[in-house]
Amino acid sequence: QIEGFADYGFPMSHAASFAQLVYVSAWIKRHYPDVFCAAMLNAQPMGFYAPAQLVRDAAMHGVEIRGPDVNASGWDYTLEPPPSCGEVANEAHGWGANRCAVRLGLRQIKGFREEHAKALVEARGHGFDGIRHLALAASLPSEALSRLAEADAFRSLGLDRREALWCVKGLDGGAEDSRIAVPAAPIFKDADAEALRREEEVRLPALRLGEHIVQDYMSLSMSLKAHPLSLLRPRMATRGITPNVQILEMKDGARIAVAGLVLIRQRPGTASGVIFVTLEDEAAIANIIVWPRVFETYRRELLASRLLMVTGKLQREGLVTHIVADRLIDLSDDLRLLSATHGNRCEALARADQVKHDGQGSWRDAPHRRRRNAEAIPKSRDFR
Repeated sequence: QIEGFADYGFPMSHAASFAQLVYVSAWIKRHYPDVFCAAMLNAQPMGFYAPAQLVRDAAMHGVEIRGPDVNASGWDYTLEPPPSCGEVANEAHGWGANRCAVRLGLRQIKGFREEHAKALVEARGHGFDGIRHLALAASLPSEALSRLAEADAFRSLGLDRREALWCVKGLDGGAEDSRIAVPAAPIFKDADAEALRREEEVRLPALRLGEHIVQDYMSLSMSLKAHPLSLLRPRMATRGITPNVQILEMKDGARIAVAGLVLIRQRPGTASGVIFVTLEDEAAIANIIVWPRVFETYRRELLASRLLMVTGKLQREGLVTHIVADRLIDLSDDLRLLSATHGNRCEALARADQVKHDGQGSWRDAPHRRRRNAEAIPKSRDFR
């Protein structure tokens, strides 16, 4: 019975089916990384990686990622022809000789509901020419319009997130626009409506790049504009922190300090209490090993950090590298500097990344979801 089971039973069939899935997935990812990325994102939630990591990986493999937009996005992630290829499709290789671009779906916007996305797409026609047009045509409530503005989804209308949010808040929902579900502000209840309409145009100051990145993470859990560590790199350098991309150039046994956004914390049940952490900076990731005794010393830093600094010894065998941690430092407060100190204009497309945290819910309470259970770590693949 044992011999017979070994020939056709679970171990063999499971290995064969898994090998086939791996091969097919690898083939699609190699030849059609744009299609692979969009398909994986539309199948979320699934697997081990969050959407931001899939987006970042696709960008590293030459796929253009485009942000959510009211005139281009549907609920799901979609493929679009690159600018140089127009609308002429080539069945043998996507659009022309270039890969397709991946457009972020409205599903990625925190708090934006699928029924609102469907209403927006159905009412879009040849495109919206303004926020009031969108609000009237799709009959979206003010909360949905605000979510779109916070996600910077009005770029095709010539509005950044701050200008768009200002316009959304300015919808008066008067008698002529009764379909716009915008609640009236009590402070203006007795004001002269005509006088309010004659208000002078306001020129809002442009958001800094750091402010855009913070808002992107709050709304989308990722940013296509830049990675937070790219702006904080000078500050990291003063602490003697080595960029992750330079790890492969260092010798086995070298002392090293690295830092990055905490992507994954995991403690497999078969690892004798060892915790594996993945940190990401603007160019690469670093794999960290935390022994139980180190964890007991730095429990709060490991469990609560969004931006973590690690010092330890580099262990290297071929291309496989990891850092055995002996000290952990929570640098999460440095993320607050993004809004205050970086005045670069927001233009270029860059990699997208994500800070994982507990729970679902609104972005407004995201900063308060950093507390973790200080008593135990669940023995699962990934606790965030």
